[in-house]
Amino acid sequence: MQTPKGTKDMLPEDHEYFTYIKKLVRHRCRQAGFRRISTPIFEHTDVFTRGVGETSDIVSKEMYTFEDRKGRSLTLKPEGTAGVVRAYIQHGMTQLPQPVELYY
Repeated sequence: MQTPKGTKDMLPEDHEYFTYIKKLVRHRCRQAGFRRISTPIFEHTDVFTRGVGETSDIVSKEMYTFEDRKGRSLTLKPEGTAGVVRAYIQHGMTQLPQPVELYY
């Protein structure tokens, strides 16, 4: 048995280097005045279909979509930008001094 195509295991010896790189990037972002944002691992499907179009490669090839118990269409996020834009709008960041500098 192997990992699914496009994925890989991160073994203990990989984590030390990966953690170092993540800390370095976060530090540089904070130094530049950016603030960190995290969004859910899944979003309402229309967050992606409205943003990139229903016929784009992301929608047709890279999305895993399912329905919740109430029949709402949800999608595991294939990329981060759409969720960040949704959060930016939902939480009123349009009213903050611009540009709002975020990293994720």
